[in-house]
Amino acid sequence: MAQEPAPGAETRSNQPALLDSLAPAPAPALPAGAAADLPVAEVLLESAVPHLDRPFDYVVPIDLAEKVVPGCRVKLRFSGREMTGYVLRRKQEPATTSRLSLITKLVTALPVLAEDILELAQQVAERGAGVTADVLRAAIPPRAARVEKDYAGLRAPSPVLEAGDARPRVAALALKSFGELSWTGQVLERVQECLRGQGDAVIVVPDQRDVDSLMEVLTAQLGSGVAVQLTAEMGPSARYRAFLQLRFGQARVAVGTRSAIFAPVARLRLLVIFEDFESTHAEPRAPYHHVREVALLRTVQTGAELVMLSTSRSLEVQRLVERGWLTETAPARDQRRAAAPRMIATADSYQQEREPAFRQARLPAAAYQAARDGLQHGPVLVQVARSGFIPAVQCERCRTRQQCPQCHGPLSLPAHHGQSRTLKCRWCGLHYRNHRCAECGSTTFRAGTRGADRTAQELGRAFPNTPVISSTSDHAIAQVGEDPALVVSTPGVEPVARTGYAAALLLDGDTQLSREGLDVPRQVLSRWFRAATLVRSHREDQGTVVITAEAEELTSAMVRWDPVSYARRELYNRLELGLPPAQRMLSLTGDPAEVEAFLAQVQLPEGRSWIGPSALEDGRHRYLLFFGYAEARAVVTEIRRIRRTHSAAPPGAARGGRGLRIAMDDVLSLQF
Repeated sequence: MAQEPAPGAETRSNQPALLDSLAPAPAPALPAGAAADLPVAEVLLESAVPHLDRPFDYVVPIDLAEKVVPGCRVKLRFSGREMTGYVLRRKQEPATTSRLSLITKLVTALPVLAEDILELAQQVAERGAGVTADVLRAAIPPRAARVEKDYAGLRAPSPVLEAGDARPRVAALALKSFGELSWTGQVLERVQECLRGQGDAVIVVPDQRDVDSLMEVLTAQLGSGVAVQLTAEMGPSARYRAFLQLRFGQARVAVGTRSAIFAPVARLRLLVIFEDFESTHAEPRAPYHHVREVALLRTVQTGAELVMLSTSRSLEVQRLVERGWLTETAPARDQRRAAAPRMIATADSYQQEREPAFRQARLPAAAYQAARDGLQHGPVLVQVARSGFIPAVQCERCRTRQQCPQCHGPLSLPAHHGQSRTLKCRWCGLHYRNHRCAECGSTTFRAGTRGADRTAQELGRAFPNTPVISSTSDHAIAQVGEDPALVVSTPGVEPVARTGYAAALLLDGDTQLSREGLDVPRQVLSRWFRAATLVRSHREDQGTVVITAEAEELTSAMVRWDPVSYARRELYNRLELGLPPAQRMLSLTGDPAEVEAFLAQVQLPEGRSWIGPSALEDGRHRYLLFFGYAEARAVVTEIRRIRRTHSAAPPGAARGGRGLRIAMDDVLSLQF
């Protein structure tokens, strides 16, 4: 008879198996050919898919063990496809029990991605409900392989972050765009001080013209090689070389447009943003970040000095001044008066009494007189709203813009209009003889806006024997001389006169202001101030600026040369109305069905609701959401959660949201 086991024997015999089941799973065996030391690399894929915005573990092959370093780019297989990515760090053990794949190829052994730039890109993506790889696409220029041989074996300096030792953060005004008081001179002084303190500097300006102007000054004063430019206009090889010079510490000052805000300098001590209100500072690709917002994040990250320098004042900067985050350093009133030209607004009461019919005249008597007097002493700037010839037709009686009765496109005045009384549609090409205004029935019409070319032609007849120079976006001129000339320009591409303009005529003001959009008035005012800084001072050189517009609030700011007061008033108006930048804004644009499906899943903060839909011309719908800064993190987190959920949906499931345009604080969404 078999002896029964003692009580508890079965439990004791099964105890090892039970303990084994509770123990952590063993680390997965690495594939053959793995590096012996630190065989695992964390890789951030270059993918715009939201749910892939995180590091993945890959195995470093033994033949690349010495070349795969943090910041380099590699190729690998992901879900059966070959992709590229950035190596974030090397480690001994993986963070997953899944079977790991080998890195298949080294794209570049140079550590192009600095640790602090990665951190900054992650913050920008989080703030804009975007993806880190999209930000890095703007931060790191395309590779030019033949440039890399000059940097093989060099070691990039480690970034020096001193967030606890914050330097001044100021909002400054530039009174001139030429001569000794020019904005370039202000930047030069700050850069020289930064270099004396063994720091590096990053300066971001709106366009290539500004880059060229600043680089000329910096190179002349600092010598060659200290400052390099970072712009798309340079070409791939030159841009990549400048990027590597900054990355490896061979250059200490970065000057460039939008993407230069991510310049990989190691000891950032000075960050200057010039004319932050310009639309070119906004990234047109997801996550649609703005240079100004990236600068704020980088300043907090590094403790660098921040200078928001401009010829006027944006509402976003004024908000930071009002909150005490930026310090106001605008010149005192007597300094502004000393540098300012004489301002004449043709719509003020004095000018109306002298010239009652000024509304019917595109070139009022005050403007004509200023031009004639100015030509005795030097060049005269004439700013017009548009390029080309006559881009619009208005009713002579009620000033209504005329549209085609058939397709509702804009009507134009053909060359034979004076004889045939015919208007032509610029969309469908139909001609209309004896056309009547739909509003008042009038049959007489006028050019709504004469472009730069037509204005140049007319001024050439009004001022015979005077050279007429035209500068437009299609044919921009950087600089003009000191000799008398009429310089006709569209906003933003005004040439710089070496010793300043003797006078400036800011025409078509009401036409510029007639565009629809929340930010149109402050944009127009900023363009006026930028043009006025090109004119000589009245106290010393009798410089004069004539403004032909009826917007009293804007012209008063020009006459007083006080953009700060206007920005302050407008900011508090926005605060009362709950509009940006007093509040944050999210815009959601896409196919109607896709937008509705996305909105149905968003859980908004209490008391908040979507505004819309607004139907766009291309058939898409747009929704807007306004919310407070304290609610921003919750809103952005919710949007990112839904985007990740949708992008990670399995095959065959509904994957909404992929065609949507999601942008934070995109004020251009309020343009119609």
